[in-house]
Amino acid sequence: MEDQRTKLTNDRLRKMPPKKKARVYKAAATSGKDDDSETVYSVKETVGGKKKAAVSVESSISPSSLQYCHWLMKSEPESRFENGIDVKFGIEDLKALPIQTSCWDGVRNYQARNFMRQMKEGQLAFFYHSNCKEPGIAGIIKIVKEAYVDHTQFDKKDVHYDATSKPGNPKWSMVDVQYQRMMKRFLPLSELKKYHLQHRAKGGPLKDMVLFTRARLSVQPLTTEEFDFVLSLEDKEPL
Repeated sequence: MEDQRTKLTNDRLRKMPPKKKARVYKAAATSGKDDDSETVYSVKETVGGKKKAAVSVESSISPSSLQYCHWLMKSEPESRFENGIDVKFGIEDLKALPIQTSCWDGVRNYQARNFMRQMKEGQLAFFYHSNCKEPGIAGIIKIVKEAYVDHTQFDKKDVHYDATSKPGNPKWSMVDVQYQRMMKRFLPLSELKKYHLQHRAKGGPLKDMVLFTRARLSVQPLTTEEFDFVLSLEDKEPL
């Protein structure tokens, strides 16, 4: 049944451009990913940075054995400066790259990192605009390279530099994503929240959506039912 649903979902997305052979990587210094780093640091401050506490954060949503095939990935579409560097990176920035492909660097939350490590080539994700005037789902991207070492953790000039991570034992990973298409209409957070509340009260696919149960997480898993329902909203009038 899962394979049939996934096939139906992919059939709906046939208008998306074909995968390109070459890849272009966005300069790491311009990463605008919503990396959720404050969540990690607050835990370290509370418990003194002990490894045991970090593990509890990683496992707070679901068992590590649970596998997903759809995702929601957050990034900032509006200018925001860190150490003099603009970390803006919206879906239009991804679309404007020569082959519409970028590494998804700068994630500094253990659970978000672990979800990226679960990602498989060819899986789809919603590109979510966060930390902006109107947050919401802007488009669809595809995972085109599975998790590998995020080089920005070793770059002292990068806003995502992590002095505690060592090349021999790197903490952070990233994946490569490729633009697929814009949503037929932008799906604002406010509309998604209305559906979430309806489904929580009466039952429905968005009742446990991580976007509302762990709102700050920058890389989030979606069940096939959640992905299909959200995708169907682009063909409907706003709630």
